[in-house]
Amino acid sequence: MVATKNTKAFYNTEIPSDWKIKKLGALVEIVSGVSPSLFNLDVVGKYPYLKVEDLNNCEKYQVSSREFSNDEKQLVPKNSVIFPKRGAAILNNKVRINSVAVQMDSNLMAVYPKSEDLNFEYLYYQITFEQLHKIADTSTIPQINNKHIIPYSFPLPPLPEQKAIAQVLSKADAAIHTTEKLIAQKELRKKWLMQQLLTGKKRLKGFENTKWKIQALENFIKPIVREVPKPSTPYLGIGLRSHGKGTFLKHDEQPEKNSMDNFYVVRPNDLIVNITFAWEQAIAIVRPEDDGALASHRFPTYTFIEDKGHPDFFRFYILQPRMKFMLQMISPGGAGRNRVMSKSDFIKLEFLLPDYKEQTTIAQVLQAADKEISLLKAKAEKLREQKKGLMQVLLTGKIRLNYDSSDFYDSNENK
Repeated sequence: MVATKNTKAFYNTEIPSDWKIKKLGALVEIVSGVSPSLFNLDVVGKYPYLKVEDLNNCEKYQVSSREFSNDEKQLVPKNSVIFPKRGAAILNNKVRINSVAVQMDSNLMAVYPKSEDLNFEYLYYQITFEQLHKIADTSTIPQINNKHIIPYSFPLPPLPEQKAIAQVLSKADAAIHTTEKLIAQKELRKKWLMQQLLTGKKRLKGFENTKWKIQALENFIKPIVREVPKPSTPYLGIGLRSHGKGTFLKHDEQPEKNSMDNFYVVRPNDLIVNITFAWEQAIAIVRPEDDGALASHRFPTYTFIEDKGHPDFFRFYILQPRMKFMLQMISPGGAGRNRVMSKSDFIKLEFLLPDYKEQTTIAQVLQAADKEISLLKAKAEKLREQKKGLMQVLLTGKIRLNYDSSDFYDSNENK
C-alpha cells in the first residue's frame, strides 16, 4: 500500500487524480421490486423472493429467503446490489449482493453494472461505504428512487484497482464471517451445556455418583434487608430487565420527587427479583458494577448461604425455563400490573439441585464457555473496526494498493 500524492476535489474530500468521477446512472441498470401479489409464492421454487427483512443477518453471497417463486417477472440478475428504497431500513444501511437471480418486493431496489468499467463487488462496497441515507430524500419518510441514483456522482478507480480493493475488503468480510460463525457455534454449545449440566442429564467427572435432591430455595438463599433513608442527593438506582436479561443502572437526579421514604442497598452476588414482573423472569444476580445501587421495596434481595448456594451457579440456573414457569405459578393474576409475586412462596420454590461442590464445578465450566464467547465477540468487533478503517482509506483513495490486474481477475465476473 502507498499513500496518495496527486488528488482532485470530490464533494467535501479529495480522491486520486487518476480516478474518474462518473454519474451512477451511466454505470448501472436499476431494477425496482414489485408487489408479492404478482407472484405465486411458496416455500419452494426456483427464484428467492426477497423482502427487507431478508437483508438482515445474512452473508454477502447467501440467499436466505422464506418464500420462492418460479415466475420470471422483474427478475433481478445475480451480482446485483440490493437495498431498501423507503423507510427506516435506509437509515440502517442494509445492503447485500445476491448470488443467484432473485425476485424482490416493492420495498427493495437493485443496481447492477452495465459498464465493463465497473466491478460489481466494488459497487457493493462503495454503496455500503457511502451510506444510503446520504443520497435519500428524507423530507418525510426516507426514500430512494431513480432520480437519486442516476445523477449521483460515483468515484471510479481503474478496474484492476476496483478488483484489488474488493478483494481486500472481501477478505476482511470473510474473517468477520468466520469469527461470527464460530461465535454462533460456541453459543449453541453453551446452550447445550446449560441444558445438560443444569438439569443433571450430563454429569461432570467426579460427580457421577452424587445424587441431586429436590430442595427449596431457602436451603440456598436467605433474605437480606439493607434499608436506608431516601437520599437527598442524586443516586444510582437498580432495575431489572425481563426475560432474564439482567440488571441495569438508572440515575435519579430528583430524589425529592420520589414518593418512597426508604430504599434498599444491593451488593454484588445478591439475588434480586422484581416482584411485579417476576412472571416475565425479571430475576438476576447483582453485578460488581451495581454495588451500592438502591432498590425499591418491589425488588427483594437475597444472599447465598455459605457452602450451600453458589451465586455463579445460580447466575445460570435462574435463566432456565423451569425457573420462569415456577415464577409464573407464584405470580397470580391476569394482567401484568396485577401479577405480583409472593415473596413467601418464592423462598419455598423447590428445584432439583446439586450440592455446593458440583454447583461450583458446573459454574466454572459455563463461565469458561462465556469467556470464550466474549473473547470471540471482542475479536469480531476489532475485525469490524479494521474493515471500517480499510474502507475509509481504500474507497477514498487515501491509500493505494500495489496491484497487478492479472492477480485480481474474477473468473465468475459477468457470467
